[in-house]
Amino acid sequence: MKIATLYIDAQVADLPETRSVCRRLGLPAKIVANAEAIYADLAASEDPIGSGKHALFVTRNKGAFLRECPGTRHYTCCGYRILHIGSYCSMDCSYCILQAYFHPPVLQYYVNHDDMLRELERCLSEPGIRRIGTGEFTDSLIWEPWTGLSRQLALRFAGQERAVLELKTKTVNIDGLLDLAHRRKTILAWSLNTARVIGSEERGTAALEARLHAAARGAGAGYPIAFHFDPVVIYDGCEEEYGQVVERLFAAVPAEQVVWISLGAFRFMPDLKPIVQRRFPESKIVYGQFIAGLDGKARYFKPLRMRVLRSLAQAIQRCAPQTCVYLCMEDDEVWRHALGFTPAERGGLPRMLDEAAMEHCGVKSGP
Repeated sequence: MKIATLYIDAQVADLPETRSVCRRLGLPAKIVANAEAIYADLAASEDPIGSGKHALFVTRNKGAFLRECPGTRHYTCCGYRILHIGSYCSMDCSYCILQAYFHPPVLQYYVNHDDMLRELERCLSEPGIRRIGTGEFTDSLIWEPWTGLSRQLALRFAGQERAVLELKTKTVNIDGLLDLAHRRKTILAWSLNTARVIGSEERGTAALEARLHAAARGAGAGYPIAFHFDPVVIYDGCEEEYGQVVERLFAAVPAEQVVWISLGAFRFMPDLKPIVQRRFPESKIVYGQFIAGLDGKARYFKPLRMRVLRSLAQAIQRCAPQTCVYLCMEDDEVWRHALGFTPAERGGLPRMLDEAAMEHCGVKSGP
């Protein structure tokens, strides 16, 4: 991550974490009373979305740190909880919904960690298994070179038995995690795609081979590993190329260390299309056989995505028949065609994932 401009919220200027970030970045900081000055600076840029990827606002999270996964009632949701450590991303994927989600977008890192940890402690004290991740409104590990927050969280999760932390990334920033006594309570997860999609649609991300090498290093350090094929992009030859990625994945990481793999076909809100057309004029990702889904997002025609998701699931099952594979935000018809069962037949998707966490991470459902 290359930060060009550092803004500090005046209300957090004296917090220890703020001072630590400033020291590690070594940049002059602009102290601001609120975000309006930042938004004005970005709005004056020729590409506010791109400029926001190089501007960091160190501030306080004024809302809840823990949130439910933003699913909809029309499609099956995983029951995941989001730990909101920051927002936006320094990488530049054409399909990223965060481009349309934040107005204007700017990297925000929340430093009121005492509030975050108190909220996390309350969650960890609740009965039942908890699956918590930091990679929904940002990439989990873009912050590592100058915060070390994921290391702190991994150590906290290592001290309990009922929850797992999933760190989801397209980077290779795991060096600070490899020496930890993590007790398998942290899952290192990579978003994967074909080399073609990475090259054309995922600017500034680690190459496929680099991600797989990092996953192998994480597995070598004893971490449970997960992978997310999301978005699955449909194009001529994609089924063969996704199959090749699966083969390379299991050549790099032993199947017995893979907790789960998710599959999610590319989908997008209508507001994203003009942004992609303007910022990525060479991209063809928003031009395809799409139809409006029940959640308002444009989705590939159902027969098309069922075919491709089934091909990818079968490639995984050939390499690792015992690995937990699930679909992200799909209905029972797609599940049945792609995986051969519906979530309800396995007790529901949250139960499937809880059982995978029990097997691979040693979490317990009881006290």
